[in-house]
Amino acid sequence: MHLSRMSAPATAPERPLTHFAWLSLATAVVTFLGKLLAWWLTDSVGILSDALESLTNVAAAFIALASLAVAVRPEDDEHAFGHSKAEYFAAGMEGLLILLAAVGIGWAAITRLLHPQPILNTGVGLAVLVAAGSLNLFVARVLARVGQERNSIALRADAKHLMTDVWTTAAVVVAVLLVGWTGWDWLDPLLGLLLAGHIIATGVRLVRESLYGLMDTGLEESELAAVRAILDRQSAEGVQYHALRTRQAAAMKFMTVHLLMPGTWSIAEGHAKADRIEAELRAAVQGLVVLTHIEPAEDPASFEDVKLVRK
Repeated sequence: MHLSRMSAPATAPERPLTHFAWLSLATAVVTFLGKLLAWWLTDSVGILSDALESLTNVAAAFIALASLAVAVRPEDDEHAFGHSKAEYFAAGMEGLLILLAAVGIGWAAITRLLHPQPILNTGVGLAVLVAAGSLNLFVARVLARVGQERNSIALRADAKHLMTDVWTTAAVVVAVLLVGWTGWDWLDPLLGLLLAGHIIATGVRLVRESLYGLMDTGLEESELAAVRAILDRQSAEGVQYHALRTRQAAAMKFMTVHLLMPGTWSIAEGHAKADRIEAELRAAVQGLVVLTHIEPAEDPASFEDVKLVRK
């Protein structure tokens, strides 16, 4: 039985994922304080909604930072496959916080819709919002890129959270301008209700993604297709396979497979062939840990594990 891991190339050391979590936290604090100032200046429920969502960014960044600090720990006796699943808890908590923010936004919007009030000091308030939104956009793009490159669900969730904030801020800016031009004060709380619906959809997606990860969801279809294509090609050399199983744990990806080889091969020949297959699989799927089990194709006992067949 072989257990192989992807070896990292000899390059400059990467910044730890917690570095980007700290960046997210600092950004969340700055933007929240800026939007709180904008709300205090304007008394706009739309800007208040935006500020409340940014407050959830602060809490979410703390959660992401804590989860990443756990996720990057190496394997130990109690966690032989590492701690990467801790990232799913961060994504789930971020989704729940987004949903709570949406409830608060909706409540504030309904109250203001029933009792409309004019928006004050729109120029200064909008300037603060634009600055905060631009900062969020820059950091969200950084987190999304790093999260994609290093397969970190916590950073990707944080990026989605910040991008939701960017779109919310953009919509609030447009609404405040429209209220200023038209004098229709009811547009401000109406926007708050629309934003609450949009934010709910984002929160539900994050919670669903974290639940799928905690339930050991298999590799994505494109990655699974690449794995099967590599294994199928081995039939030309007399190697078949069955009992293929895959799962993901944030940045880590795992697969197990039984390789059916000619019984006339020596142990050394079978071992060498398995090593070549494992290397090809790791090259095709980034971050893949491969566990193979060699069986003689001619032995009927090799096919008794029918319940594990995943071809």
